[in-house]
Amino acid sequence: MDPATLLLDRAALLTVARRGGRPAGQAEPLPAAEPDPAPAVSPAAGRRLARMLGGEHPDLLAEWLTAAVARDRRVPAHLLPALLDRARRVSPSDPELRRLSAEAGGSRARWLARLNPDWKFVTALAEAGEDAWRLGGKSQRRGYLAALRTRDPAAARDLITQSWEAAGPDERLMFINAITDGLSLADEPLLEAALDDSGAWVRKMAADVLATLPGSALGQRMARRALGCLRVESGVRGTRMIVIPPAGCDAAMRRDGVTSRQGGGLQETDGRTHLLHEVLARTPLRTWTDRFGRTAEQILAVPSGAWAPVLFTGWSRAAMAQRDQEWMTALINWALAGGPTGTLFGAETLRQLARRADPARCARETTAYPAAGIPPPVRDAISVLRFRYDMLKELEL
Repeated sequence: MDPATLLLDRAALLTVARRGGRPAGQAEPLPAAEPDPAPAVSPAAGRRLARMLGGEHPDLLAEWLTAAVARDRRVPAHLLPALLDRARRVSPSDPELRRLSAEAGGSRARWLARLNPDWKFVTALAEAGEDAWRLGGKSQRRGYLAALRTRDPAAARDLITQSWEAAGPDERLMFINAITDGLSLADEPLLEAALDDSGAWVRKMAADVLATLPGSALGQRMARRALGCLRVESGVRGTRMIVIPPAGCDAAMRRDGVTSRQGGGLQETDGRTHLLHEVLARTPLRTWTDRFGRTAEQILAVPSGAWAPVLFTGWSRAAMAQRDQEWMTALINWALAGGPTGTLFGAETLRQLARRADPARCARETTAYPAAGIPPPVRDAISVLRFRYDMLKELEL
């Protein structure tokens, strides 16, 4: 370096130290970060991450990080401080973004965490051991259980079973949330027992999780109820969907998570319509393709009159919970073709679908629509699907 430049740099550092009220001293060099063999994401993917950190579709950040981790790619070094600061601000009760940020940040993230106490969650996740379960706080116990569930699902399930009686309602909710990853029929007895828990939210979460489990007894019970609600009739007026809502909500339905009270975006509906929505949302979607002998797209094409908004939201909830891409794609296409999204609840349902459906399966439909002249919910859904499509393509580079 040029001697004059070096002298000016040192003078500037000394001036800053004096203004800050701290005398200049001997600085020790920082330890080097461990080498990380994983390559950084492509420049295009890095630019999109910067856009999300800057406020554009921030709710898609977890999906970006999940895709990067799955491809063994790393966050660009210059974006790590902003990412870790964003992860620091999320609730400790929702550690997913913190875990993904730590994984996608690699050794450089751990190096930064040792320099900034605000980012200690990165090293805490890596260092969690059995002591974290016995002696740690809520976030440490949650992190330990999540890590154990990843490497040994059976051991995590046994630990939950042993700890259930002594745990309070909040911790039991954490237990159920922890087993949603890698869910299998081996988890069903634990969740079925939770349906009889004293905590209302514990019972509801257990029912919601069981509704996503293929082959569960709860799914079979819901299917038997649902089959009495819908049928397809052909007559002189053509083929149409006949809808008969449940007559009421009995104790068995309540145990399976169906609520008789109205809530969310369905306050304007009557009680029986609300029950129909609750039943549809928890019924395995294969129930309908098997019963009617039609694909999801063909079922949605059957006219259902005034019941269309309820069917749209109920089936959408089921498709998202069961991660059924065929149904999600068909439901989005129904909405794009002028389907029932006119209510506030329908618009919110479409918003959620656009964030969970495979954008590659919807690519042809979304590119066929102009940017203007369509309802705002549909326009927003198209924007999100296009953003996610480009985002995932860039992560492949």
